[in-house]
Amino acid sequence: MKAKLILENGTIFEGKAFGYMKETVGEVVFNTSMTGYQEILTDPSYYGQIVTMTYPMIGNYGLNLDDHESAGVKVKGFVVREKADHPNNWRCEFEIDEYLNRHKILGIEGIDTRALTKIIRNSGTMKGIITVRDLTQGQIASKFNGFHNDKAVEEVSSKEVKVMEGDGIHIVAMDFGIKNNILRSFKNRNCKITIVPAHTKAEAILALSPDGVFLSNGPGDPKDVPTVIHEIKKLIGKKPITGICLGHQLLALALEGDTEKLKFGHRGANHPVKDLSTGRVMITSQNHGYVVCEDGLPEGVEVTHINLNDGTVEGMKHHEHQIYSIQFHPEACPGPHDTDPIFDEFIEIMTP
Repeated sequence: MKAKLILENGTIFEGKAFGYMKETVGEVVFNTSMTGYQEILTDPSYYGQIVTMTYPMIGNYGLNLDDHESAGVKVKGFVVREKADHPNNWRCEFEIDEYLNRHKILGIEGIDTRALTKIIRNSGTMKGIITVRDLTQGQIASKFNGFHNDKAVEEVSSKEVKVMEGDGIHIVAMDFGIKNNILRSFKNRNCKITIVPAHTKAEAILALSPDGVFLSNGPGDPKDVPTVIHEIKKLIGKKPITGICLGHQLLALALEGDTEKLKFGHRGANHPVKDLSTGRVMITSQNHGYVVCEDGLPEGVEVTHINLNDGTVEGMKHHEHQIYSIQFHPEACPGPHDTDPIFDEFIEIMTP
């Protein structure tokens, strides 16, 4: 079936639909990873977004039931140059058309994803519609006007408290859209993890008597959750705090710092990040559209890591409080193990 990708700036790409045949609207972004499409599809940080893969063939090793980063697909739509119809891997359980259909997500293939990526790089991320029908200008405008992603964290956060038992330190993880591999990374270090919903009060977290608090990754603009920032403020100085991605940004705001939106974001598995304390450069996995502003960071906060592509802040520590957070994703493995020791550093900060 024919399909169109309609961008907010009026550009239209024509291709073929696959997956679930239901129209979708979202923010169009691109990811430069060559593999890991299942992890991308199920990453809650992509909630509300139509993801374009720059690698030309997607789906060649199939999908399975083991590699999900959350309970289901979180993207709003999927854009590829070519989908693989005959995947070949011993772990393959689904091909991508069937997989997206099961999860009710519409995809489009056969468009020039390189041209689309150039538009996003030059103009910035923008809204888009994937449709299998002809839309009037009024219908297009109505769909764009009706799309908002300011409730993204509420949509992907846990609705109840969950506990993963362990013999090590006790971590309370505030769930803004936490990835399964982050939990596995802590679990592999014998941590006990109590996962709480995003809007849990600071008093309830402290009542759990954790050794430390972890602020998870998640979707959207960190300034969309002011009540969460308020609760994080009440935790500062009471317990050690660590964070990844959105958690890092929320922590900066709680410390009276600031965040800003990037033109087209960092999404991929090949981003070089420099550890300023050692001079070591790591290959990192990233997925964010917002960053912490270096200008205006409060006194006592030290930038620990920078992105070598654009110089943006990738990590910070507090000189007085036990606080350490990073922008990139150490649970992912593009290095493949460049960033894994970050979890040991987190645990060291949270260990009594």
